[in-house]
Amino acid sequence: MLRSPYLLIAFTLTLLSISVRAAPKCEGEGNKEYCRDRLMHPDLPEPMRSTIRAVEGEENNEYWRSQATEFVRAKLASQPNKNRAKNVIMFLGDGMGVTTTSATRNVIGGEEKELSFERFPYTGLSKTYSVDKIVPDSACTATAYLCGVKAQEGTIGVTGAVPRTDCKAMLDESTHVDSIAKWAIDAGKWAGLVTTTRVTHASPSGVYAHIAERDWENDVEVSSDCGQNSGVQDIAYQLINGEVGSKLKLIMGGGRKHFVDSTLSAEGKRADGLNLIEEFQQAGAGNVYVSTSDELEAVNLQETDRLLGLFNEDHLLYHLETNENTTQPTLEQMTRKAIEYMNQSDEGYFLFIEGGRIDQAHHMNKARMALDETVQFSNAIAAARELTDEEDTLIVVTADHSHVFSYGGYPYRGNDIFGTAPVTAKDGKPYMVLSYANGPSAANFYTAEELERVDPTTRVVGAHNDEFPAGVPLIDDTHGGDDVAVYASGPWSHLFTGVYEQNTIPHMMAYASCLGDGLTVCN
Repeated sequence: MLRSPYLLIAFTLTLLSISVRAAPKCEGEGNKEYCRDRLMHPDLPEPMRSTIRAVEGEENNEYWRSQATEFVRAKLASQPNKNRAKNVIMFLGDGMGVTTTSATRNVIGGEEKELSFERFPYTGLSKTYSVDKIVPDSACTATAYLCGVKAQEGTIGVTGAVPRTDCKAMLDESTHVDSIAKWAIDAGKWAGLVTTTRVTHASPSGVYAHIAERDWENDVEVSSDCGQNSGVQDIAYQLINGEVGSKLKLIMGGGRKHFVDSTLSAEGKRADGLNLIEEFQQAGAGNVYVSTSDELEAVNLQETDRLLGLFNEDHLLYHLETNENTTQPTLEQMTRKAIEYMNQSDEGYFLFIEGGRIDQAHHMNKARMALDETVQFSNAIAAARELTDEEDTLIVVTADHSHVFSYGGYPYRGNDIFGTAPVTAKDGKPYMVLSYANGPSAANFYTAEELERVDPTTRVVGAHNDEFPAGVPLIDDTHGGDDVAVYASGPWSHLFTGVYEQNTIPHMMAYASCLGDGLTVCN
């Protein structure tokens, strides 16, 4: 009888009181290093005599040898795909560092599980620093992985010669750098973007905008920094009227407020009298605007020339905040509709898809929501693989940067990833498996008067928006400076192996699909 390799074996035993074995006393000069090593790698108690989860066969030599052998065989059987890529889809998990993907495996069933993109045949690492910062933001990184040039923090679609908020420097068009979306459009292909954030947010803006400040999403924000009549076009305006934005075939996400004057809509933030959503609709008879998931599903894609979907006034809701009354589509729904639409292009397309709220949940130290957003991101990528042909479609998955998110404490197999480590800390209180180096939650986990740590189990109670402990109190947690993973499948995906600068990514995508004026498979 065949047995599933992922059979769960439960051992329910009587709870016993247990204690950690004592490390040897550090007496004498010759014993110090040994004692220090024992403290670094402590003898933890046996599993807590409650339910233990294990995969059948893991205790046997043959299980691991067979697993390794199958992996080697799969690698030996794979051959580099050197077709010209008709289509390129880039998935961006904002803030999705390796710690995030590793921890998310537990959410989908266990540390031995795989996210959809972890099954891609080729992986690499990209270095994310910017021209002026060791740890970057989502603006300068978007310039790197979409435009092929590293820039200064907070700037989008301009070179490193433009300092952040420099209103005059960015007007010099010689500092503007174009994204791979424009390279695709120039080659006769379609281009589009999908995001769970505002479509004017830093990451998606890298597709179409040239701006010295990522926060200049509407005209009011530009005027506050640059004054009236500065000549600087805000990001929303560039999306509707700019050289690239006006040619995008598909735009989906949130952020309605930046497109409408405050006198025309209660949610509007503009002050120039414009309704950019109406401008989009009036620009062509085949331009279709939708604002709900039902409207999106009802769109006749064969009769649609361009599609704009803005499903919230701000960012889309976190998936864990939605319910049966929510009118916004999921990232997977948007991805499926986007690919169905873009597949109509005879020449092919470039499509940018962002799971943007992974990052924002981490900023708030809300690990449950960050990992759930990663699951939704993985689901969208699985849908993309289902709807495309690996022979002609290159799919690249990566992150813009990491976060100061930690996953440790020697938890036992099968333990709740959102729970506590198996032993107490030196202060006699438990500590969580997941934590952050800094962020807004710090004040909730430390008492300022006594300078003592609060028992974290009194704060982490199982709610979707639980804050997890942070060490340094900040308004938001910071990004991390570590390299991020890149996963690739399809034509020329073998190029994406190794360790490389982040700005190399669009050049490799362009090589595979013969875009731009650089080195390509066609020349």
